[in-house]
Amino acid sequence: MHSLVTGGAGFIGSHLADALLDRGDRVRVLDNLATGRRENLHPDVEFVDGSVADADAVARAVEDIEVVFHLGALGAVARSVADPRASNDANVNGTLNVLTLARDAGARRVVFASSSSVYGGAEIVPTPESAPLRPRSPYAVTKLTGDWYTRVFSDLYDLETVVLRYFNVFGPRQRPDSTYAAVIPLFAAAMLAGESPVVHGDGTQSRDFTYVTDVVAANLAAASAPADQASGQAFNIAPGEGTTLLELLDGLGARLGVTPDPVFVESRPGDVHRSCADATAARTILGWAPRVSVADGLAAYVDWIRST
Repeated sequence: MHSLVTGGAGFIGSHLADALLDRGDRVRVLDNLATGRRENLHPDVEFVDGSVADADAVARAVEDIEVVFHLGALGAVARSVADPRASNDANVNGTLNVLTLARDAGARRVVFASSSSVYGGAEIVPTPESAPLRPRSPYAVTKLTGDWYTRVFSDLYDLETVVLRYFNVFGPRQRPDSTYAAVIPLFAAAMLAGESPVVHGDGTQSRDFTYVTDVVAANLAAASAPADQASGQAFNIAPGEGTTLLELLDGLGARLGVTPDPVFVESRPGDVHRSCADATAARTILGWAPRVSVADGLAAYVDWIRST
């Protein structure tokens, strides 16, 4: 199969590109390296240097592609609060470019990376896909917009689409040295440096942490799932197990041989207190199930960050 991964030089996208190569796909990557890294790119991928917000670059990237895995986006709630226009341009206009031009190029399917943030502070926990969608940040609004654009395209055009709503993905290649780094890299880097990790809020907020190889497996399953069951549908991708930030600190500290001494600061705008998925639909329709526990994933992440 000839596959395109937008955002394929990033954390999740590069793991997905590697997995596609491993199974024998021809793989093209579209990335402008704004947040992705060239060293994440396998030498066998065909690289198109460009943004999903650039229609000409997307048109070049989707040529002769069968399945598009659309992961290219500007992430981070805090970034979107600081600059909502940039998030909208990449995540909404970029997604519309990918969908429209993939359709025009004759692609069979687009698999879109959505986010648990579309639920906001969900009242139903674990949260099914049928729960009310109440985004609480510009980032979440952009992912919900892309989510709906993707689903509608399968109704209106000759294009199969599948939406995957990721919950707090972590693993190797997730770096602590970016302005909007995620919590696990930040906690690990602070403890390795002998510093106090910074916790926004009281640490009792929980997340459904999902190891990156499980997210990759979900993408591969979404690409091949029967169209009559999966196309036009959204699926939660997560283990369905909430872990508090305090529990996360203890788990990382145990693997690093450090006793965490966190500093507590104010909660960040747009954050939710509790996030946990009901992933029954992904198990039933996609045939997907997580294989890596949070504990094992943290151990693998610690091994990686120590080696960098």
